[in-house]
Amino acid sequence: RLAKTIGNQAAFEVYKELVKVTEQATEHLDTDLRIYFSDAIVETKWKNSYKAVQKGKNLGERMSNAFFDGFEDGYERIVLIGSDLPDINATHIQNGLDALEASEVIFGPAEDGGYYLIGMSKMNTKVFENKPWSQSHLLSETLSELKQNNTTFATLDVLNDIDTFEDLEASDFYKNNKELKHKIK
Repeated sequence: RLAKTIGNQAAFEVYKELVKVTEQATEHLDTDLRIYFSDAIVETKWKNSYKAVQKGKNLGERMSNAFFDGFEDGYERIVLIGSDLPDINATHIQNGLDALEASEVIFGPAEDGGYYLIGMSKMNTKVFENKPWSQSHLLSETLSELKQNNTTFATLDVLNDIDTFEDLEASDFYKNNKELKHKIK
C-alpha cells in the first residue's frame, strides 16, 4: 500500500530500514527464529536462522501456514510479527511469548485497528479465515469471534505499523531519519 503513494523504489528504501529495526528487535531473543520472506529469501539477513518463502494467496493463508509449520515442527508457543514496525523491540516479542503461558491467542494491537503481532499456543485457523484484512475493524472482529468461541486471549501494547505514507510521516522513525527522508523526496 505504501508503494502506491510513494513509488516502488521509495517503498523499498523504507522497507530496508524497517527490516533493520526488525533484525535489531530479534537479534538478542533467546528463542528460535523463523523468517518468512514474501518473495525470495535474502541470505544476508538473519544469517543463522531458518528461512523460507511465505506460502498462501492472502495474508491470512500466509500467516496460518507459518503457524501450521511451526506447530508441526513441535513449537508450543509461536509469535509472528511483520516487518513494518518502527517501534518494535525484543520486549514486545518476549511479552507476547510470556502471555502465551496463560492465553491461547495474543495480539499486539496496531493503531489502525489491525494488529502488528499475533501469537498462539495452539493452532487456531479461525483467526485467519474470512477476515477483513487491512481494515480498521480487523482486530475488534477477531476478538469478538474469539469471545464467542470461548478462546482465551490477551492483548499487548499498542504500536503503529507503516502501511501508508501518512503512517510513515507521523512516525518518529521517519522524522528522525534524514537519510531516509532524502531518499523519499
